[in-house]
Amino acid sequence: MIESGESCLDIARQLAAVESAVTAAKRVLIHDHIDHCLAHDEDSVLTEMKALTKLL
Repeated sequence: MIESGESCLDIARQLAAVESAVTAAKRVLIHDHIDHCLAHDEDSVLTEMKALTKLL
């Protein structure tokens, strides 16, 4: 976009959209991982949950 001369506002909007998409993907990944840990009753669930909360 920069090379093609797009405006700073358009570039900022695209970056905001990318950031939002990555945040949403992270949320889904963490949610699915929590569900997996709880469903399988692994011994390391508490450790996993503590690690995941640091990412939120």
